[in-house]
Amino acid sequence: MPSKPRLGQNFLNDAQAIQRIAASLGDLSGRTVVEIGPGAGAITAALVARAARVLAVELDPDLAAHLCAEYSHSNLTVYQQDVLTFDFAAASSHAGQLLLVFGNLPYYITSQILLKLAASYTALDRCVLMVQREVADRITAQPGSRDYGLLSVTVQLYGPATNLFTLPPTAFSPPPDVYSTVFRWRFAPRFAELRVDESSFLPFARKVFAQKRKTLSNNLRAAGFTPALIVSALTHASIDPRARAEQLSIETLAALWHALQTT
Repeated sequence: MPSKPRLGQNFLNDAQAIQRIAASLGDLSGRTVVEIGPGAGAITAALVARAARVLAVELDPDLAAHLCAEYSHSNLTVYQQDVLTFDFAAASSHAGQLLLVFGNLPYYITSQILLKLAASYTALDRCVLMVQREVADRITAQPGSRDYGLLSVTVQLYGPATNLFTLPPTAFSPPPDVYSTVFRWRFAPRFAELRVDESSFLPFARKVFAQKRKTLSNNLRAAGFTPALIVSALTHASIDPRARAEQLSIETLAALWHALQTT
C-alpha cells in the first residue's frame, strides 16, 4: 500500500530485519503483544505467527481496514485509533497479564508515545521500539556522554533501555532520510528504590536540564531555588558546584532532590 508522508509512514521491507525484530521480544507463546502503528503489516505477520494474541493500534483508517481484511480469521485485533488514546491498562486487565509492545514509532510523535508508555508502565512488561538513531542514542545514553539528557533520565527511570541494532534507510519503503535503531525497554520503575516521588521528581529533572549549556547551579536558580539552599544541597549531595546536569547519574540527581527537600 502507498505510504502517507504526513503520518510518518515508512514501511519496513527487509525480511531478515522483520524476523530479528520479532525475535527481540523474546518468547511470545501465550503472550499478548500490542503493535503500535503496524502500517501495511510487515511485522504484524511475524508477531501473529509467534504470539497468542496481537493488538494492532493503527491510526490510518485505510491501513486498519487492510489489516482487518488480511487477518480476519486470526489472533489479531485491530484498533483504529491514536495510540495516545489507547488504554494499555484495560488491555492488560483483559489479557490477564502484562503486555509486550512493539512499535515503529513515527519520528514526529516519538517523545509523546514514549511518555504514554511510561505512564502505562503498570500494564507493561517490555517494549521493543524502532526510532530514529539519534533518538535511540539519547534514550540509552549514560551520564557524561554527549547524548545524555532529560530523555535519557526520563526513560531510564522507568527501566533499563538497550540499543539492539540499527537499520539503514534502504530497509524501508520509501527510504527515510535517517537511520533507524531498534532498542529494548524493560519496565522496572526506580522511584521506590531511589525514594523519590514520581509526580515531583520528573518536573525537577526537567528544571535541572532546562538549559544544557548552563551549570546545574544556574538551572536551579532559574527554577526558583535560593543560592544558599543550592550551595547547601550540592554540598550535602557531594556534587561539584560547577557540574552540569548531564554529568550526573540518576542516583546523584535523586540525592540532590532529597537534599533540596530536607536541607
